Amino acid sequence: MIGAMMFSYAVVALFFLRFWKQTRDRLFALFSAAFWLMMLGRIAVALNRVEDDAVHYLYMFRLCAYVLILYGIVDKNRGGGGPTMNMR
Repeated sequence: MIGAMMFSYAVVALFFLRFWKQTRDRLFALFSAAFWLMMLGRIAVALNRVEDDAVHYLYMFRLCAYVLILYGIVDKNRGGGGPTMNMR
């Protein structure tokens, strides 16, 4: 199950990376980085074979990913999203 989740995170990260390459919009780059972090977090959990939630520092990957997503949304709404926000 963890392998399927890692694969899906990688596919979503590559999906956002493709949109970033097309538009150069920071939102897509931040979303891609967030999903790579979530994938790395799942790899860390799989390698440590954690059965319970006793190892709390493994969830720092997920926390950093969520912070990146929130930062990307706030940045986009403030008008700092990249070239797609310019009205020239």
